[in-house]
Amino acid sequence: MQNIDWQNLPFGYLKTKINIRCSFKNGAWGDLRVEESEEINLHMASTCLHYGQAFFEGLKAFRGQDGQIRIFRPDENAKRFNSSARGILMPEIPENLFIEAVRQAVSLNQEFVPPYGTGASLYIRPFMIGVGAQLGLQPASEFEFIVFVSPVGPYFKNGFKPVEVMIDREHDRVAPLGTGKIKVAGNYAATMLPLRKAVDNGYASVLFLDPLEKKYIDECGPANFFAIKDNTYITPESATILSSITNLSIRQIAGDLGLKVEQRKVAVEELADFDEVGACGTAAIITPIKKIVDIDVNKAYEYCANGEPGPVTTKIYERYQAIQTGDAEDVYGWNLLVESL
Repeated sequence: MQNIDWQNLPFGYLKTKINIRCSFKNGAWGDLRVEESEEINLHMASTCLHYGQAFFEGLKAFRGQDGQIRIFRPDENAKRFNSSARGILMPEIPENLFIEAVRQAVSLNQEFVPPYGTGASLYIRPFMIGVGAQLGLQPASEFEFIVFVSPVGPYFKNGFKPVEVMIDREHDRVAPLGTGKIKVAGNYAATMLPLRKAVDNGYASVLFLDPLEKKYIDECGPANFFAIKDNTYITPESATILSSITNLSIRQIAGDLGLKVEQRKVAVEELADFDEVGACGTAAIITPIKKIVDIDVNKAYEYCANGEPGPVTTKIYERYQAIQTGDAEDVYGWNLLVESL
């Protein structure tokens, strides 16, 4: 294995040993296959290339201080995976097959699970694409399910440090009645231009507003938005927001820490009243936000007065990470343990 600088890993792709694949043909899923190749042989008329029949999941595995490898909540990813499949007329995959593919991908790449305490993790990317050839607009008849892994560092290079984001009123992430609640590839393609605009202006990410009225907070780039106010954890509820497994888990933790939990529409004007704000998702985990700039109306909302994450956000983050790494008891049964080879 190549010499890996675990402490300074970017959030990017690094070749590992194997990936796991499974084909859907003649109306049924086949057996899982172990592959070494990073390549996919595609027909030029595959529906994933022309009609967007492609979606993915993201989850992580962590090595604990005890040496044990833990995969965080793969059952929830399996459920969301099938929700995406239903949304764009692709075949659902049995949850046990999904989880087994994820387990094998981690187990057979154990040497790439970063050591405890490095701040790095093993990112797991299951995805499905339509590979059957079609010229007319209709679903494919054949599909490929693949799981690959890559060791990664923090999504935002400074890790658990406050960042600045920019509200973008010129672009919509998704349509009001579109695919916002499922994890299809096209949702992310639509964010590339506004994200580049934000980065070019010195911001870490972009905050989208609802695509119908531009009155409410939607997604925070590739993550869910949350806020803390009066001992309450607040996160937006909308038909255009992806149901985040990280956010789902945080709501449970926040409630157990004694916070009230609210999932509701969050008006832009409320940004002026929040004590702490942040973004959460599998890649970013929890990222505190120190400033939100609304360029179009010449407003800026500032948090983290001392330059450090807020106390409530920090407490939630520490509890969340402790469960993932085994430093805290997994009272919820969220982790899938991977046997050592």
